[in-house]
Amino acid sequence: MTTESFPVRTADAHLDGLPEVRRNTAPGVQGRRLFRHPGAGRQHHAGPLAYILLGSAALFSLFPLYWTMVAASTDNTRVTQTPPPFLPGSHLLENLGKAWQDAALGKAMLNSTIVAGVISLSTVLFATLAGFAFAKLRFKGRNILLMLVIGTMLVPPQLGVVPLFMMMSELGLGQKLPAVIFPTLVSAVGVFFMRQYLMEALPDELVEAGRVDGAHSLRIFWSIVLPIARPAMAVLFMITFVHAWNDFFWPFIVLDMTNPTVPVALTQLSAGYVRDQSLIMAGALLGTLPLLVMFVVFGRQIVGGIMQGAVKG
Repeated sequence: MTTESFPVRTADAHLDGLPEVRRNTAPGVQGRRLFRHPGAGRQHHAGPLAYILLGSAALFSLFPLYWTMVAASTDNTRVTQTPPPFLPGSHLLENLGKAWQDAALGKAMLNSTIVAGVISLSTVLFATLAGFAFAKLRFKGRNILLMLVIGTMLVPPQLGVVPLFMMMSELGLGQKLPAVIFPTLVSAVGVFFMRQYLMEALPDELVEAGRVDGAHSLRIFWSIVLPIARPAMAVLFMITFVHAWNDFFWPFIVLDMTNPTVPVALTQLSAGYVRDQSLIMAGALLGTLPLLVMFVVFGRQIVGGIMQGAVKG
């Protein structure tokens, strides 16, 4: 009996006739078939429903800001009426000027810029250093230290207010901006965020290559880690800046009205017997404008950096 009597079927003969099938002719892999998905390489465009949902979400997110502007542009009597106004009034500049003067927002914004800027820069630097150490360096007690850092996130900040206030008073920092800055120079959230990012984005081979070339840890951090971690550092900076700018609890305790930050200064607008809601909204609008400007200026670069880091990773 000869082999010509029976048809010989390859292992992938049952795949004949399927679309997008091609045979690999590379040496040593004759007879194997490679598949290509029919939609591979094709650009997908969003449909009308996606644009409707995204537009609705954007309008819903921007409505509080729009309402703040509407309330800040009317008088207190009109704001408290039912139904409330939904169109801007003619008192916006008047209310903004009065809120700026009554709450001393000029000095408050300068203080908030200093506090938020220093806290953001220090958090990004220290969190990146610690994240690199926890992600790529091998030393005794690394896991225990990491668990302790994460464990601090479970402690309510209110528990440390009294001893922290006593410490700042003993150091002679009461009613001064360093009393707000020093306790928040680094955060456990930032350390954990940078550690998780560097675990994925920084290959071990790059660190080992730096070691082979004779670079020490700081040199590796400066030449290898910082360029790779730049997208995550930008995101952490922006998040930390917004949080430090809006922080009210600790600055309200340790500062007075002669040297306030923006959230502390805005409390002066509601200190009267009858609250002027339009004036309070005008102050809130002024306190929000620097954050909006920062997002408009740096938002594209931050998002672009995230996408670039994701593609490279």
